[in-house]
Order: sequence, then structure tokens, then C-alpha cells
Amino acid sequence: MGSILSGVEAASLVRSLPGVDAVGLEARAAGLATRSIKKESKAEAIDLAIGMIDLTTLEGADTPGKVRSLCAKAVRPDGDAPSTAAICVYGAQVATAKAALAGSGVKVASVATGFPAGQVPLEIRLADTESAVREGADEIDMVINRGAFLAGDLERVYHEIKAVKAAAGDARLKVILETGELVTYDNVRRASFLAMHAGADFIKTSTGKVGVNATLPVTLLMMQAVRDFRAETGVQVGVKPAGGIRNTKDAIKYLVTVNEILGDDWLSAHWFRFGASSLLNDLLMQRQKLKTGHYSGPDYVTVD
Repeated sequence: MGSILSGVEAASLVRSLPGVDAVGLEARAAGLATRSIKKESKAEAIDLAIGMIDLTTLEGADTPGKVRSLCAKAVRPDGDAPSTAAICVYGAQVATAKAALAGSGVKVASVATGFPAGQVPLEIRLADTESAVREGADEIDMVINRGAFLAGDLERVYHEIKAVKAAAGDARLKVILETGELVTYDNVRRASFLAMHAGADFIKTSTGKVGVNATLPVTLLMMQAVRDFRAETGVQVGVKPAGGIRNTKDAIKYLVTVNEILGDDWLSAHWFRFGASSLLNDLLMQRQKLKTGHYSGPDYVTVD
């Protein structure tokens, strides 16, 4: 799947997109954030959110032991809680994660393409992607070249995404827009459509490595983009907010927004993910409270 447009056509199309009504967008997000759900629905929402998490460790000090420990937590977070959707690691740890997760159904995602800045030559980004796939990555989380995008070189960004998509082969491609660096809602919309026309399987807000990461208005805007893209092309694309979503209350706001804007077609880990690690601990504690009526204390969950 993917766009049949050329780079020139895709760039022209996204440049012609109408401007975003910022006041209306933020008001809609604020309204959705106030929605409440019943206790029985909350239990279902917590399990749904757990199953949508890409449990992530992206530190220079990552070791095979830390990755194996995180993989064990992903497979069995707590008791009868569902497994998370994926483990997200650097390419150097993909083989370790793949072995630890064998037979579990939990996917291995690898950040590639010079994460988090993306400021390396394209041939190195492609080699990084190909290496991660050879090691067993099921998914590739790539970063776009924000410098090229902000300079207006949309055709270059389009062709680079297409090249990474080809290098990823059968692995699903999540394209990180790094929305905190795109400055405006108009840029977020343009980058979303550019990535989708270039073949993204997911569009993702952030690396988690900058000051401003996922926000509800930005994610709502990206949801509207994937909805409109499917209406125009018949191609469904996933959405992944990442960075800054730390508690159950916030996760439920995002799920309510998915339900309102996109509906049941996107309410699964195949089409919606949370890029988070600390979120899982809060979900587990809230889950325990619903079952027992009390919190189990700070030592109840493992420290990532």
C-alpha cells in the first residue's frame, strides 16, 4: 500500500491544505478531555490501554539484561493483565528483545534512521533500518528530517520516507513527525499527509527526547488526518502519541478521543499505540485499585 503520487505531486498537495482552526481544535480537545466513563468501562479502558503500549527503553546505558527484564514485564505486566503491544529499543538491542519475546506475540520495534535527530546521511539511515530488520524488528520507528521539512523541502522528506519504507520491507513503518519541533498545527497537518502519501503505516507524534511531546490537540489533529486520508484513498494508517502520557487519566482521554474521532476501526493495538513506559505502572496500579478497592503502594510495580 502507499501513495501513487510523485514527490512533486505529494508536496504540492500538502502545501495546498487549508489552515488549521487552532481555536476550534483546542476547544474540541478540551471538550473531549472532560468526558467521564463508568467504572466498568474504566476497567475495559485500562486493559485496552495496556495492550496498546510500546514499552520503551532508549538510553545509552541500555544493557541486554535491562532489555530482557523489560521484555518479561511486557509479556506479563501483572497477573492476568494483557501483554503490551511491543517493546521499542535501539537497533543494537533488537536481537536480545526478539529472543526474549519469542512466541509471546509481543512485537519488537526499533528506532532507526539516526534517532532522535535524523541528521545523518540517508544511506546511513537506510543501513540502520536494514540492520534492525535483519535482527528481527517487526516495526521501525523512523524520524523525519525536520530541518528539510521546515526549510520547505517537502519532496526530499517524501522521498526519504519512501526509501526507508522500502528498506523496512515487511516491517511496519511508524513515521515520527516530532511535532514539538514543527511549531504550528498547519505544519503537523502537512507532515501527517506527506508521511501517509509516502507510505507510513503509522504517524507518531514524538521521539520523547524534546521539550514538547504528545499533546491531545496535536494527536486529535493527526487522528483527523488519518480519518480523512482513509476517506480519500481507502488506506488506513495508525496513530501513536508518544512522550508525556504518564497516567491512566490521560490515557483514557486519548482513548475517548480515538473513539469519538476514529471509532472502533482504530480501537486496537494494530492501529493505535501509546509510546510510554511510566504509563504502564500507573495503569497497573489503577487496575489493582479497581479489583481490590485500594492501592497496593509504591512497591507494587517494578521500576523500569
